[in-house]
Amino acid sequence: MPSLRWLPCCLLFVFTSCVLAAKKVDLDYSVRFLPQADEAEVSLRLAKGEVVRELELDLGTSGAYSDFKADGDWRLSGDHGLWKPSRGAATLNYRVRVSHRRESGAYDARMTADWALLRGDDLVPAARLSQADGVELVSRLQFELPEGWNSVETGWPRIGKNRFRIDNPGRRFDRPTGWILAGKIGARRLRLGETDVTVAAPTGEGLRRMDIITLLTYVWPHAQAAFPRDPEKLLIVGAGEPMWRGGLSAPNSFFMQAERPLISENGTSPLLHELVHVFTRITDTDDSDWISEGIAEYYSIELLRRSGGLGETRYHKVREQLQRWSRDVSSLRGEHSSGAVTARAVLLLEDLNQEIRVASKGRQSLDDLVQGLMRLDKVSTDDVRAIAETLLGEPSKVLDTPLLAGS
Repeated sequence: MPSLRWLPCCLLFVFTSCVLAAKKVDLDYSVRFLPQADEAEVSLRLAKGEVVRELELDLGTSGAYSDFKADGDWRLSGDHGLWKPSRGAATLNYRVRVSHRRESGAYDARMTADWALLRGDDLVPAARLSQADGVELVSRLQFELPEGWNSVETGWPRIGKNRFRIDNPGRRFDRPTGWILAGKIGARRLRLGETDVTVAAPTGEGLRRMDIITLLTYVWPHAQAAFPRDPEKLLIVGAGEPMWRGGLSAPNSFFMQAERPLISENGTSPLLHELVHVFTRITDTDDSDWISEGIAEYYSIELLRRSGGLGETRYHKVREQLQRWSRDVSSLRGEHSSGAVTARAVLLLEDLNQEIRVASKGRQSLDDLVQGLMRLDKVSTDDVRAIAETLLGEPSKVLDTPLLAGS
């Protein structure tokens, strides 16, 4: 009979083996674009429906989703839909409206006869998943394109013709988040560090793909040094009017309106602003939007400076412009930051960077604080104060300001 002193080791081996032997079950997404209807048909197919107890989809209040058909039990309740799949292969089908306008009338998602530009977050809405223990869903995304559409791009790794692997370790329910562009499109590709970068746009939309590629090549090493993260893939998409005149970041991807300059006359870069959002993935809370927006704008200037694209004379002129623009700002706190608030946040972050450098005799900088924030699920003004105090060895004098008083 084995000695009892080996029992803990045996139990540990059994537990580890069970974890390693997690049952993999396929979850396949299929998308078919219907340009004439301005809709997409979406299908979620589980190879074994019994491994999912229920999937509760947040459908929102816009009425974008319709024509639900499901194997198993499907119930609509207000702005939520609850699917309890049947045993064996089980499928949920529905339609979703693609084009969406902002209050200004500009589109932040659009489908024409020749292309579709949208976020996968809207094709498959956020959901709460309850599944059997010891199961891992293996998710893939397949597109069926209309006749004449030549390609599709996403921020996920390609595993076949119009087919992608969806794998987000931070989520139990892997869905195809991020930007998607399909149709008659053109693309430029290169590898920067460990990241496959694709810049794509519908043909004729005027996105300066080679200009974007060139700028990224210069700043990429400096972005990696500031934010030690290597995305497997980055997709940059764009289109002209009537798409919204701005930039919108998402996981592994971002959108840039084709007519926006890569570097503005005020010395900031809309392109690099969105790149910083993708690298840092900082999400704020507690009326602290100044953090993510301020950091993105600060580094849109700083990455240009570090790469040699912005000299000291021009840099000081940029700072003077930010000071003039934000002179009437009395508070940085709020759920959404205006341009003037973001400008004032940049100035605060510059002062904080200098404070950290002086206290550490040049060994640390704002980069270290941002890297600390990147480890948090959500960040608040108090988190910035706490990390700064850790770096400084005492509370920050820069952050002791009425600008950061609670709203």
